[in-house]
Amino acid sequence: MLSVMSDKTFLALAAALGYGVSTILMKHFSYGFALLPLALLVAVLAGTVVSEVLLLRQVELGLAYIAIIATESLLVLAYAFVIGEGLSRQEMAGAAFVLVGVALVSF
Repeated sequence: MLSVMSDKTFLALAAALGYGVSTILMKHFSYGFALLPLALLVAVLAGTVVSEVLLLRQVELGLAYIAIIATESLLVLAYAFVIGEGLSRQEMAGAAFVLVGVALVSF
């Protein structure tokens, strides 16, 4: 368990997934108030914060930020597509720019 919590890839994915899941929960929360989704949102955000803090102990802020934002963006855009909120050409172009940016800083 300790080795997993020090793995940079795992921590970046955990933070990105946490932010993505939080965004999805907020989308569901926007339809009406319910205590269970709110409690779940708080728990997910708390775990996300812990993951990001552990990640920031190991990598530079810029790299962590780009990895997290890119992964989160892809997750949320995919979810939006799945629930029927189609993507415009401009949104698809923006997603492509995010991916190109990640590729550029990764090398």
